[in-house]
Amino acid sequence: MQTNQTTLLAPQTNSHISCLAVHDSLLYAASTNAVNVFDLSNYTLVDAFNDDATSGSVKSIAFNGAANVFTAHQDSKIRVWQMAAESKKHSLVCTLPTIMDRFCRSLLPKNYVQVRRRRKRLWIEHYDTVSGLVVDKGLMYSVSWDKSFKIWSVSNHRCLESVKGAHEDAVNAVVVSANGTVYTASADACIRVWERNDSVRRHTLVTTLEKHKSTVNALALNGDGRVLFSGGFDSRILVWEKEENGENNNMVFREALSGHTGAILCLINVDDMLASGSFDRTVRIWQHGKDSTGYHCMVVMEGHEKPVKSLVAVSAAGASNGVVSVCSGSLDGEIKIWEIKRMTA
Repeated sequence: MQTNQTTLLAPQTNSHISCLAVHDSLLYAASTNAVNVFDLSNYTLVDAFNDDATSGSVKSIAFNGAANVFTAHQDSKIRVWQMAAESKKHSLVCTLPTIMDRFCRSLLPKNYVQVRRRRKRLWIEHYDTVSGLVVDKGLMYSVSWDKSFKIWSVSNHRCLESVKGAHEDAVNAVVVSANGTVYTASADACIRVWERNDSVRRHTLVTTLEKHKSTVNALALNGDGRVLFSGGFDSRILVWEKEENGENNNMVFREALSGHTGAILCLINVDDMLASGSFDRTVRIWQHGKDSTGYHCMVVMEGHEKPVKSLVAVSAAGASNGVVSVCSGSLDGEIKIWEIKRMTA
């Protein structure tokens, strides 16, 4: 497997990169509270939005097609942005929960929940950092350090459901499979699997995966959703696979991938490869062996001076050259773009 570091992007600020996301031909890079937008065709900065320093660090970015950009913030809010097609400039649409949603819910005492001693909040509100967002089939899932996850309608921006006490500690990551199964990862060292019960329009707990020794920071699913990858503070990547011929979504532990010397901070699946970023300042590429002996580390990509906080795929392998492009964002304030020539049969 061959790699090539083709480009280095540095946002206008010297702050760290907290998260990356790609939509169409644009790369979104959150640097503290600001979101920098780059045109991937020429790597030029086309916009920078959210100049509100009180919002805190941007933790996650998600998209609803061409309609909206959603950003998750340290101040416990989710912000909704609209991009002008021609100028590529972003403007704030609203903050979730919306003012109208808050007003309507606040009229009934039953809509308040106890969040801390002598303190109540509306159940539609997160009250700590929103750490992750995923948009899937008209719904947006948000997870928070307040130990909950919530489900929102992307069409009217209303909160539809809140799973309070989803974990015993802060929730750090969320992924959703094609069939709607939700996976959440937490500082309580657990991964929990949730299914939506359409009859009551609520998510119920299916099972809890307990193999990590400490905080779980990152999750990723393979293309068909049958394999789940989890990375934690224990420096290991665990591989889980859906039970063969099973009628439920129970996942079976398959193997632990070792090699990183620091906490796993981010994971992405690209084609038949897994990319991992770590506190040890490296990005590793893993691929399943032809002999079905499990995943093997194919290459270690070095160059960042501080921990790798976020990874995103820029392009999948094409039929012409079989090259995958991956961006890595680091606490050193830099974004690197790597070209990876994957293994072929």
